[in-house]
Amino acid sequence: MDILNFTSRKRSTYQIQFEYSLLWECALGIAAITNTPIINTLEKPLEYWNTIKENLSTALLKELDYVEKNNTWKTLLQLLHKKKFNDLTEFSTYIHELPESDLKFISLPFIGHEFQELRNNAALGNVSAITEMKNKTKDNPFFPQYIDYICTVNLSYLREHLINVMGGWYEAVIKKDSEELSIMLRTDFEMKKNMLEKLDPEALVEWATGGVSYKPEPSVSKVLLIPQYIYRPWNIEADIEDTKVFYYPISNESISPEDRYMPNNFLVLKYKALGDEARMKIVKLLFEQERTLQEITDRVKLGKSTVHHHLKILRSAKLVEIVDSKYSLKKLTIRFLAEELNLYLKK
Repeated sequence: MDILNFTSRKRSTYQIQFEYSLLWECALGIAAITNTPIINTLEKPLEYWNTIKENLSTALLKELDYVEKNNTWKTLLQLLHKKKFNDLTEFSTYIHELPESDLKFISLPFIGHEFQELRNNAALGNVSAITEMKNKTKDNPFFPQYIDYICTVNLSYLREHLINVMGGWYEAVIKKDSEELSIMLRTDFEMKKNMLEKLDPEALVEWATGGVSYKPEPSVSKVLLIPQYIYRPWNIEADIEDTKVFYYPISNESISPEDRYMPNNFLVLKYKALGDEARMKIVKLLFEQERTLQEITDRVKLGKSTVHHHLKILRSAKLVEIVDSKYSLKKLTIRFLAEELNLYLKK
């Protein structure tokens, strides 16, 4: 049956919030150096990470090995979301004084409002709840093992580990560059926050993250954007109660705020991607509608491998994405491109 829509109510969306802190950078650095499978894909070269390891104490290296085995970087991030901490001392005190049941509950991943009682029962040691929570998260590469770890670990040892690894990394890696890092993070924080009045929430998330399209979800009322330098070029996505979190890579301008002529790296990628006749044709085809690889190939009259190469460049520039096995133009990104260039020229 056809429906006549007389409602004037707009589709609801989420609110945007921003935070930045050296403590986030500290925890994400711990996550980065212990994420062996992707360390070669990070912007900082492998030599950088090897040099760091060579200069760390034996005690801290032992703590980092423990992080890699048990994914306790996740615990650090979960705890950092509980309140705004002024410094490392306040964070360490918070961990030390947190009741055992609260420490376990906070450390366990948020998997939905409907599973909060399950999460609480798992934190209290209920074996069937732990098993069910592991089953609910079996599609995640590390959640089941991590849940089992949090629910069975000696909490006195966990507290000391978290305090030691966070404090050790801060002293060895963050402290010497703390002033420079603070300026970079604050610069990016302020740059993105100033765009709140110019962009709708979905466009702002896409711009800040360099192309992540995040549509509103029923259970999510807020998106929290946290700038980070150490994990560039990756965006890291997480869920906490009623909030989607993006730890997003800061832009080139924030790394060199004194250089007025430094363009945003994502802006450069987009214009490079558009600087080709064949790719411009593909963009126009996708502006009209979503298309399969074969449909695009037939229209531009190029070899399929050549078209695939052009599409790969457009996807790397976050101008095109794949939706239900078809290529789709990210129209929000295209619409904002001229404004991005204007912002760069006027800065």
